[in-house]
Amino acid sequence: MPRADLHVHSCHSKVNGDLPFLKSRDCYSSPLAVRRQARARGMDFVTITDHDSIDGCLELLSQDPDATDIIVGEEISCRVPDTDLQVHLGAYGVTEAIHRDVQPLRGNVFDVAAHLRASGVFFSLNHLFHFYKQQVSLEIYLRLLAEVPALEVRNGTMLGVHNELVEAIRTRWNAEEEEKGPGPFFLLALVAGSDAHTLRRVGTTWTEAPGATARVFLANVARGLGRAGGSHGTTFTIAGDAYGVIWSYCKSLVGVGPRDHRWLERALYLTTAVASIPFQWLPLAIAFGGKRREARSVERCARQLAAGALVADSRPSGSLVADEEVAR
Repeated sequence: MPRADLHVHSCHSKVNGDLPFLKSRDCYSSPLAVRRQARARGMDFVTITDHDSIDGCLELLSQDPDATDIIVGEEISCRVPDTDLQVHLGAYGVTEAIHRDVQPLRGNVFDVAAHLRASGVFFSLNHLFHFYKQQVSLEIYLRLLAEVPALEVRNGTMLGVHNELVEAIRTRWNAEEEEKGPGPFFLLALVAGSDAHTLRRVGTTWTEAPGATARVFLANVARGLGRAGGSHGTTFTIAGDAYGVIWSYCKSLVGVGPRDHRWLERALYLTTAVASIPFQWLPLAIAFGGKRREARSVERCARQLAAGALVADSRPSGSLVADEEVAR
């Protein structure tokens, strides 16, 4: 069955939130290298979902205007209004006009979701518990499911227990929708992807669905005919990506790959990189700590769900904070 890794980054993901003071990119892989790696790993269709950018896909199309295997995508960074809760939406079949119109809306995930729905764009809520730190109650947070047509049920950087919980939530949500009886069902489709920030993991997690063309494939994923496959994430997954980005960043400072810094900055940051060599165990330690926190968070959410936190609600709420106040 045809496959696509529906969550991949390239050098057009230009902002690294973990190293803002060093002005590092989040990924240094060229779009062409990503496409080649995806095809070599057996992906029939290719997308690049850079952070708030479709430039990676546009670069591929400029190099191969007749390509039939490319799905124009991006990962849209949004905020839940009146909170510090970040949400990432993976959008597929995006046009330049839609991309441009969405950018001013990113401060409100509800506005972004409404615009994507009105534009006929298929999109997913990615790595469900990655940014969730109990900013609102779990029951209220999961009202976001009413805003999206799909969930990312397997992310190649998330723990297996994380992905399995998201898949269970999707299954439970759909069952509760169907139990409502006659009338329209608002069932959640699924997507899966590696969330690769280096070439080594491109195509190791994927979505498969029927479809001889990219358009038909994506339509079948949206219809709920997709299946998730491939790897889950571990401490070494995260650490490996981190070391890969750090190495590419250092190469950029000596003129190999994208050049983002003036020569004085390059000298300063290269000096900083050399001085940090004795501390290169830190990315592994940070990844280990992050995965421990993820496991605890997922366990806590699983207990709350077992106590009945999930209630399928197909009515777009428009504000989680308002719902939280009502619930209190």
